[in-house]
Amino acid sequence: MNKRALPPAIFLMGPTAGGKTGVAVELVHRLPVELISVDSALVFRDMNIGTAKPDPATLARAPHHLIDIIAPTEAYSAAAFRHDALRLMADITARGKIPLLVGGTMLYFKALREGLSPLPQADAALRAELDAEIAQHGIEYLHAKLAEVDPETAARLHATDTQRIQRAMEIYRLSGQPMSLLIQQQEQNPLPYDILPIALLPSDRAVLHQRIATRFADMLKQGLLDELRGLRKQYPLHRDMTSMRCVGYRQAWEFLEGEITEAELLEKGIAATRQLAKRQLTWLRSTPDIIELDCLAPNLEKTVLDNLRQIVIA
Repeated sequence: MNKRALPPAIFLMGPTAGGKTGVAVELVHRLPVELISVDSALVFRDMNIGTAKPDPATLARAPHHLIDIIAPTEAYSAAAFRHDALRLMADITARGKIPLLVGGTMLYFKALREGLSPLPQADAALRAELDAEIAQHGIEYLHAKLAEVDPETAARLHATDTQRIQRAMEIYRLSGQPMSLLIQQQEQNPLPYDILPIALLPSDRAVLHQRIATRFADMLKQGLLDELRGLRKQYPLHRDMTSMRCVGYRQAWEFLEGEITEAELLEKGIAATRQLAKRQLTWLRSTPDIIELDCLAPNLEKTVLDNLRQIVIA
């Protein structure tokens, strides 16, 4: 299909504390767009402070899809996001508007744009059978068997890489197809939208780091610890749940358990957020064909708007 015939969609990406939400809210009042959140933490209800969730007044002015959709005890995956986002994008386009996907969960953007490999889930019974084969014959034997049915995967795995060899053989026996073929068959249907991907990147990482430090300190002042105390009373949470592994909540949990001091909470929370930003920036800088804009620029909203008008007017 001719790309120009496709409906437009906007990806507004960037690191945490990069100002994405402020830009997106402004765009809602300038362009015919609807916002879809691309954030693995904002999906959780009642987790507001530690996720830097837009406040109710902001959400009233600029509603976001895929915020507050599950309880903190539930899990949400890249596959679930892709399913939900595609449905919402189709609905928004049908209403004559443009989907604007905004957030910092890069895995979600990747899943949406590239699809997901249709690999079968792990099977405990088959895994036990393979364990027995390895115990009886050795991993080199299983590697040789894998080479017979999936030479491409076997060739890239070392003959003693037990975990990966076992997983590749498990996939073959569950699906009847080699893992290499299934990966090639990854949903190759291109996303049926003319995407304009914008990345808000800092011209000075030290300024972004200062923003991160200030924001985490503000979260503590706003009551992150009390929020987590309330969540633990309201829900049967444990620290290994996806929601409680979110940056900020993980460190706050450690503090409430008496494992770290208040000073360490601040230090570890800031460090973890900076690591998250580093991973986001690494992903963005390795992504081709994106429009890079300085998230620290004073006229950021106008710059983004100028770049977007080309697909809105086209």
